[in-house]
Amino acid sequence: MKIARLIFFILTYVFLGNSMSFSHPKTIVTIKGEDFYINGVITLKNRTLDGISLEGLLPNSRMVQGIFDDLNPETRDLWKYPDTDKWDADRNTNEFVAAMPEWRQHGLLAFTLNIQGGSPTGYGNKGWINPGFYKDGKLMPDYFKRLEKILNKADDLGMVVILGIFYFGQDEQLENETAVKNAVNNTINWLFTKQFRNVIIEINNECNVKSYEHEILKPERVHELIELAKNKKHPQKGYSFYVSTSYGGGHIPHPNVVKTADFILIHGNGVTNPDDITKMVDSTRNVEGYHPMPIIFNEDDHFNFDKPVNNMLNALKSRASWGYFDFRKRGETLKKDDPFFKEGYQSVPVDWGINSQRKKEFFELLAKISGITN
Repeated sequence: MKIARLIFFILTYVFLGNSMSFSHPKTIVTIKGEDFYINGVITLKNRTLDGISLEGLLPNSRMVQGIFDDLNPETRDLWKYPDTDKWDADRNTNEFVAAMPEWRQHGLLAFTLNIQGGSPTGYGNKGWINPGFYKDGKLMPDYFKRLEKILNKADDLGMVVILGIFYFGQDEQLENETAVKNAVNNTINWLFTKQFRNVIIEINNECNVKSYEHEILKPERVHELIELAKNKKHPQKGYSFYVSTSYGGGHIPHPNVVKTADFILIHGNGVTNPDDITKMVDSTRNVEGYHPMPIIFNEDDHFNFDKPVNNMLNALKSRASWGYFDFRKRGETLKKDDPFFKEGYQSVPVDWGINSQRKKEFFELLAKISGITN
């Protein structure tokens, strides 16, 4: 009887162990040449645009404030919600997660999320503190609890997360270069522990912006952090994460990054002529050290989605993925019961729904391109 009971417990353990291993992760992103695959299937399979294949591309949106918080009591009230008159970081994340299925239903395959966020006013940094890490590079638990909620939901939905680690104006919260490296190591180790496979890494947003405090986050040395992250392998399963960094609007990546990165991130901010988007992609492919790998715009604040020529369409026709970046514009002030609360995905507090004209036009075009609507 004891032997039979022992066998039962062993078989139960094996069954549950195998079940758990298959239940998570649900979503695995891979790169083959210039193309993205999700769970072994090429993205946008059989989709074309004006006769040009869209297979392998990764439509995305800049949603960097999903785990945002402000630890500065002097600026925290700037982000209070109109209906409650207070800021709530957990509400922000919960509403983000609640909105994700609708994004996915419209064809969004990926979004950029940054541990240190982005400018909560669209552009600029003015004293708020959104670190994500302690000064020595250890993870702040509240931030990573919120991050886990989002990554779990993305895993369930079959979505890829372009996970940024550092943002200018916040990297200075880390005390030195060792702390910066610790933050990278700790983030990758956390992802390994949580078994996420739907994540690709953006070391820092716009490495060539002059506001970075630490030399290793600047263009001349950022490839060192790319190498640090991509060379870390899961201790049992042996996989590693795909890693890159991004550059400011209109900037062409430098050879040291192109030679090291697994994919290329460029930005279309400031690029008002769609023809220049095409030129950016061509120039990137001509950088010394380039080899076939995906090129992704993961930030562009130009729209004109109802026009036959725009930045988004030109990027896709050049076989580069494109990312929507929206924030509240000048004059779109936040007031109680003000419809402009709906504007933008970067300005805090964020309404994560698809409910402004700009958001609707982007998602309508994306759904059409993805074959979800005619």
